[in-house]
Amino acid sequence: MSMIRSRIVGVGAYLPERVLTNADLTQRVDTTDEWIVERTGIRERHIAAEDQFTSHLAIAAAERALASAGLTGADLDLIVLATATPDNTFPSTATRVQAALGMTRGAAFDVQAVCSGFIFALSVADNFIKSGQARTALVIGAECFSRILDWTDRSTCVLFGDGAGAVVLRAEEGRGDNGDNGILSTHIHSDGRHYKLLHVDGGPSSTQTVGHLRMEGREVFRHAVVNLASVVHEALEANGMAASSLDWIVPHQANKRIIEGTARKLGLSLDRVVMTVERHANTSAASVPLALTEAVEDGRIKPGHLVLLEAMGGGFTWGAALVRF
Repeated sequence: MSMIRSRIVGVGAYLPERVLTNADLTQRVDTTDEWIVERTGIRERHIAAEDQFTSHLAIAAAERALASAGLTGADLDLIVLATATPDNTFPSTATRVQAALGMTRGAAFDVQAVCSGFIFALSVADNFIKSGQARTALVIGAECFSRILDWTDRSTCVLFGDGAGAVVLRAEEGRGDNGDNGILSTHIHSDGRHYKLLHVDGGPSSTQTVGHLRMEGREVFRHAVVNLASVVHEALEANGMAASSLDWIVPHQANKRIIEGTARKLGLSLDRVVMTVERHANTSAASVPLALTEAVEDGRIKPGHLVLLEAMGGGFTWGAALVRF
C-alpha cells in the first residue's frame, strides 16, 4: 500500500568562525587537554561572536540546506526549529528565520527538547508531511550554548559549543515498506523524573534570569548508553531490520565514550559511526544535523544508504529516526 514519505532533499550546516581549543580553556579553568580528550574525545569547539545569535546561525545553515535542495524560502510550508537557546523568550527563533528566508505562508515555530531537539523536530515535521498538512519543510537544530555555560565550572564548560544544521524535507510517494526512500519512522521519549540530572538553573517564571547549565555527568552517562541503545533497537524492530542493515549511525555528539558505548551495545563497528565531537564538541540540538551534513557532503552517506539518527538530552528526552537516503 502506497504512503507519503518525507524525503531529505537538502542538508546544510554552519559553524561560527571562532575556535576555542582545549589549550585555550586551560587559561580559564583548572583543566588539561589530556583530561578533556581522555574523558570526552573533544579537542576544540566553535563559539558564536558577541553579535551572533542563534537565529543567525540557523539562517546560515537554512540557506545552505535550501541551496543544496535547489529551493528557496518561498517553497516552504513549514519551519520547525529545535533550540534550547532561543534569541528571545518570545517570539520563536523560527519566525526570525522565516522572515529572513522570505517565507510568507505556512507556519514556523520552535521545539525544545535540548540535545534531542532535532530528532523531535524531525518527528514533528515528518508527521505534518505524512498527514498532508505540509509538502516542503525545513528542520533546523541551532544553539548558542556558550551563552548558558558557567565558564568557572570545568566539568561542563569544556563540553559544549555553538553551531547549526538543517535539512529540507519534501513529500514523496513510497510503497509503504522499509525499502522506501525517506524517513521510515521516528521514535521519541521523555522521562521528567530525571529533570535535575541535566538542567539550567534559571528561567522566566522561576528566576527571571537565563541561568547556567548544571549536570551530574556520571548519571547522565549511565542513562544515555541504556536509553540510546534501547531507542535504536526500537526503530530497527519497528521496521523489521537488524543493526547489521545500517550503513551509518549519526549519533548526538555529546561524548566519545557515550558514542562508543552505544555502538558496543548494538554490536556496530565504529567505522559505521559518524563522529564530529572532536572538532565540534556537544552542540546540543545542532549536533545531529551538523554531523549528518558533513557525512553527506563528504560522500560517506550515499543515495540508498540506511541511516539511523539518535540523540538524548535533558528532561530526560531521547529519540531516533530511521532514514533511507
